[in-house]
This record gives sequence, structure tokens and C-alpha cells, in this order.
Amino acid sequence: MSASTTISVSRARRQVLPSRKIVQITMLASAFLLPSLSWQQAAGAALLAVLFNVALLPKLDPDLRKRRDAGAVIDNVADVGTGILLYPVSVLLLILIYRHHLEVAAAAWAIMALGDSAAGLIGEAMPGPRLPWNPGKTWTGFTAFVLAGAAGASVLLVWVQPSLASGKAIIVSVLSALLGAAVESAPIRLDDNLTVPLMCSGFIFCALLTTSAGVRSNLPYLGRRLLLAAAVNLTFALLALRLKTASRSGAALGLALGMMVYLGWGWRSFLILFSFFAAGSLATRLGYSRKAERGIAEGEGGARSWREALANVGPGAFFALLVIITPQEHAFLVAFVAAFAEAAGDTVSSEIGQWLSPRAYLIPSFRAVPAGENGGVSLAGSVAGLAASGLIATLGWLLGLTGSGGAGIAFAAAIAGNLLDSLMGATLERRGLVTNGIVNFAGTVFAGALALALTIR
Repeated sequence: MSASTTISVSRARRQVLPSRKIVQITMLASAFLLPSLSWQQAAGAALLAVLFNVALLPKLDPDLRKRRDAGAVIDNVADVGTGILLYPVSVLLLILIYRHHLEVAAAAWAIMALGDSAAGLIGEAMPGPRLPWNPGKTWTGFTAFVLAGAAGASVLLVWVQPSLASGKAIIVSVLSALLGAAVESAPIRLDDNLTVPLMCSGFIFCALLTTSAGVRSNLPYLGRRLLLAAAVNLTFALLALRLKTASRSGAALGLALGMMVYLGWGWRSFLILFSFFAAGSLATRLGYSRKAERGIAEGEGGARSWREALANVGPGAFFALLVIITPQEHAFLVAFVAAFAEAAGDTVSSEIGQWLSPRAYLIPSFRAVPAGENGGVSLAGSVAGLAASGLIATLGWLLGLTGSGGAGIAFAAAIAGNLLDSLMGATLERRGLVTNGIVNFAGTVFAGALALALTIR
């Protein structure tokens, strides 16, 4: 290690809070100006921040380098300025996406700036038990993220939108900060200055749509529906274990998520979930021995674990639950169908493509790779995936969940989600930045969010 590097490491260890975090927290103060700005003015200010961070900030020579939990400076020069660049870019994206709901942008901004800073500071100052899903993170850092992020988000929510009840603001902030802490601590190599605000802002937007009136109007029949949800999903969870189409963890999480789906629209919404499950299981079994010989078959005989259940069913279950607690029933039903249409298309295209096609092609380069490679697409798999997505979208229409226009939106959103899935697989996953489960989750969330954005009023 050179003398200059040693000095940089020592300086980073002596400094209580890294310079990059001080810059980010200082920038957060400008969020209090949002009530007096139009979204165009706010976006212009964020763009100036991007230009400042790119052109001028590095010349001021603050210590902008990221630190690992142990306090060491990242050696890869390419990683040095990523966070300080993505921070204002994320703020700009938040303002553009939620230009008519700047309170959402402000709250997610606070979680990104305060939560991440508190997690790093407290996690290093007070080492504690390690997180089971990421030994590089601690429970003390996780807790600090939630407390600081929730405090900042609740203050800015009420500041930017004074008509919002403080109790609701606190509840939404705590839940979104918990989500942000989970995303920040996930063992992936994507910069959390991008992943945390995007996930948290989407959750905050949806959560703010919930109303007590919506819950009260559904109470008369939710008790009976809950009992039916438990009975039906327990039966199918045991059947999945019996048929070895799900592992124990997959069946357990599937039971919980399936109950959420059933609560959304009863047997009709559950039939969407069952159709996805049946299509995916059938596609996995088709040609399984051939896929196993080539070393590309799903492990454990194709039994899905909790990771697959969360990635493929989690977003749809979230949208289903929001159907009964928001006045935007139709929009969330379309998002629900879109999420499962994407999940079905992705699963079926992958399994059928690996069975029938010896090779696949990467998006966007279209370079030929062996079947089963991350991000690879094939003609047979693509056709099968389109058919599976179309089946789920059509079923949503026939069951009266979406209407014909909503079914078309769900189908189009599912195709877009599958394209994003393939693109992330061919780029980020192949570089080891994300896992296959993260890619699948991102595709499903994107499909549902896109359908929601195109439908909501």
C-alpha cells in the first residue's frame, strides 16, 4: 500500500462521518424549500446539484470515497465517485417521477440521506450482532437506519404536505424506513443511493393512498375471506410440498403471500396466482431431464424456495392487499395482474427456452450464448413467455378484474418487465452485481408499477 493510500485510510478512520455523507445531509436541507417551489424549479435545482457534484465537488478535494464496514477505503477507483454522483441523480429522478407528489420525493430523499448515514456511523461505532442475510451488516446499523430514516421522512412528509395527518405520516415513514433498511442491507453490489430511494418512494406513494374508509368498507366480509384464504392456501402449500414444486421455505412464504392475494379479490385473485403457479410448474417439468443433463435445470427437482416466492409473488401480493385499502381499486387490480403476467412470462420463457433452444442471445448485444446463461433470450422461450403473459392478462379480463383496456395495459407492462429482466440479467447479473432473485423481483415490481402509473387517476 502506498504512503498516500495509507494516509487516506487513516484520515477516513479518524473522521466521524465521511465527507460524502456530510455533503449529502447538507443537500437534504434544501428539501425544506420544496413547498415554495414548482416541480420544474425543484428539478432544475437538482440538475444543478448533479452538475456541481460532477464538475466542481471533486476539485474541492473532500474525502468522497466510500468505506466498507471495517472503515477501509474501496480500492476500485471506478467505485469512488459512484455514490456522490448517484445521490443527486436519484433526487432528480424522484422529483421528475413524483412531480405532483413532492412529499413522496422528500420523504424518500430523507430516508436515503439520513438512514444510510446513521447506519454507517452507528454500525461502526457500536458493533453488534450480524444480520443473517448479510454478515457485513449489523443489527445496530439496521436499527439506526430505521430510526433516522423514519424521523426524517415523517418530518418532511408533514412539512411538504401539511394536510397529511401526523399519525399516518409516522406509520408510513416507519414502514418505508424498514423497507429501505432491508434494501440497503441486501447483499448486492448496486449502489444504495439508487435502490433505496426508488423502492422507498414507490412504497410511500402507495401507502399514502390507503384510507381508513377503505378498510372499514371491507371489514364486513374480510373475516370470512381471511378464513377461506387460510384454508385454501394451506391446502395448496401442503400440495406443493407433496408434489415437490416448492421447498419448505417456499411453501411457508407462499402460504403468507397467497393469503394476501386471496384477501385482495377472493377466489378470482387467487385464481391468477394459481394459474401462474401451474404454468411455471408445468414449464419447469417439461424437458426437466434434458435440462438436468445440460446442467441448467432448477435445483432440488425444480422446487421453488422462499427467494423465488418473494421475487415472483411478493409484488403481486402487495398490490392485491392495496386493492382493499385504497380507493384506487381498479388501478391496483391492473397492477396485480401485470405483476403476475410478468412473473409467468419470465418463468415460462426461461424454462421453455432452456428446454427447446440450445443457444440464446443476450440483450442488447444479441451475442450468442449457451442456453441457460443469465440474460439470454431465445425465440422459443420468448414466444412461450408472451403466451404465458397473455394468458394471465386475458384471465384477469375474463374474471372481471381489469376490463379489456386494463388487460391490454397489464400485458404491455408484463412485456416491458420481461425486457427489463433480460437486460438486467445480461448486464448486472452477469457482472455479479445482483442475484437472479433480485433481477426477477425488479422485473415483477417494474411491470406492476408501470401498469399502476398508466392506470391510476
